[in-house]
Amino acid sequence: MDLSLISEKTQAGRAKEVVALVQQALDEGVPAQQILEAGLMAGMDIIGMKFKNGEAFIPEMLVAARAMNKGAALLKPHLVQAGVKASGKVCLGTVQGDLHDVGKNIVKMMLESKGLEVIDLGTDVPPEAFVKTAREQGCRIICCSALLTTTMGVMRDVVEATKAAGIREQVAIMIGGAPITSAFCEEIGADYYTPDAASCAEVAARICMAESSLNALQNQEKS
Repeated sequence: MDLSLISEKTQAGRAKEVVALVQQALDEGVPAQQILEAGLMAGMDIIGMKFKNGEAFIPEMLVAARAMNKGAALLKPHLVQAGVKASGKVCLGTVQGDLHDVGKNIVKMMLESKGLEVIDLGTDVPPEAFVKTAREQGCRIICCSALLTTTMGVMRDVVEATKAAGIREQVAIMIGGAPITSAFCEEIGADYYTPDAASCAEVAARICMAESSLNALQNQEKS
């Protein structure tokens, strides 16, 4: 089966057709991971790049992500059976005092489209909640979102909270939102600022991939 058709239908947000095509591919014996990567994730990569370039907008992103999630839900038991694990774990939230979630939700969808496991803390998230979740869930990345200039300062508190908890060296802190800039990121000591959801997902995937490669190398040396 030509998996590019799944990619195309995902980009178009045709959820029912995506589910039917995913089932067809499974029936034909195509490995679940191949369907996920060459079909669903490939489609989200393309729509993400279009969004980044101003060629697609929030509604298109949302329907594409919904279609991808429907297809992924069908694949999940097959992926578990095959022993496929998420490539990394991220905790995500809109910082304390800020109730905006549209941008955060798009980031979540894009992160998941890269094969990352996302723990969504929602909105109005205090610094301690980011730290607690990262520590207990073994998250490699903390992603903070803010839309208000009055709440962006909480991101500094998140950075300081990770230092106080002794986990600063174990987590990468990514920040984003309308008022955020790379200069602000540097000022507060966060690790990465990205201007859009697609860029955020790309950077997060690279971080987790690099760590996976390092862990594999260290395990190889031990053995």
